[in-house]
Amino acid sequence: MDKFQKAIELIGNQYKDDIVINHSPANSYRSRCEFGYKNGFYTMFDSTGKRINLRSFHIARPVIQNIMPLLLDSINLEEQLYKKLFQVNFRTNSNNNLLITLIYHKPINPDLKEHALKLSELLNIDINIRAKKELFSTGDELLSDLIKTSNKYLYQTDQSFYQPNHFHMPRMIDKAIEFVESPQDLLELYCGSGTFTVPFSSIFNNIFATESNRQSIRCISRSIDEHKIDNINFARLSAEEVSEAFNGKIFRRMNGININNYKFSHVLVDPPRSGLGEDVITTLEKFTNIIYISCNYETYVKDIKMLKDFKIDKIEIFDQFPNTSHLEIVSVLTKMK
Repeated sequence: MDKFQKAIELIGNQYKDDIVINHSPANSYRSRCEFGYKNGFYTMFDSTGKRINLRSFHIARPVIQNIMPLLLDSINLEEQLYKKLFQVNFRTNSNNNLLITLIYHKPINPDLKEHALKLSELLNIDINIRAKKELFSTGDELLSDLIKTSNKYLYQTDQSFYQPNHFHMPRMIDKAIEFVESPQDLLELYCGSGTFTVPFSSIFNNIFATESNRQSIRCISRSIDEHKIDNINFARLSAEEVSEAFNGKIFRRMNGININNYKFSHVLVDPPRSGLGEDVITTLEKFTNIIYISCNYETYVKDIKMLKDFKIDKIEIFDQFPNTSHLEIVSVLTKMK
């Protein structure tokens, strides 16, 4: 049984209609890749734990595939660049701009900075050099990404989560917007760098978005400032802390915002693979409409069973990670009358 059959069978106990599956190309789809570096090669490990040496990677977007051997050859020519280098990360955006991060087990010295600047100019790429508690960037440090259907820029750092599938990310945003009916105010938990928050600002009256990761908060703040968006407020809160805020606890990080002054028609959750905790489930029960984005259909079904007063109203599957056991779900749950 493949992952689609298994997911549909599990979800089928909660949703009887046909479920649309959005497939992805099996290659050239990843906008974000991380590799080790050892003995002049990029490295990763297979399912048995065996190390694999690479010069390029067919799953990555073509712009990453093309730069990988050029970057590797340049690094291998300069001792200052390859000595104590242990990780190389790649990110790209819809315009094929590149942000590459070189991570070292040594301090960042002036020679390393000079070589990074030369390499950046030679290959026309932005480079972040990272070492323990140190950062040097040849560019902006943040990578922008235009979501063309909403004409909004999102931002990512080399340390923040960002949806990796170039083909599905904008389609998931569009589908989530299409699923929303009668929007008023939105509460968003696990907002990340604002993947859904920023585009949703065009359809909701007000948004209160929460996220515990500092790097992600930097990114959503940049998008809000860039577009002069005045209907998004955000705070660095965990989903569990949001539950406490509803019960009257005051957090200085909320800057005087009273969560109970909103007229929430929807709540959006996009949790980690582990799904939702009991405190979060209790908070969601206060709402009429839940936009649930999931990267794990097993914990998704577990959570749906706990939300006993809700039914799946709309749902589609996106194969964000072809040739793996993972997939993504975009859905709306509504409270049964």
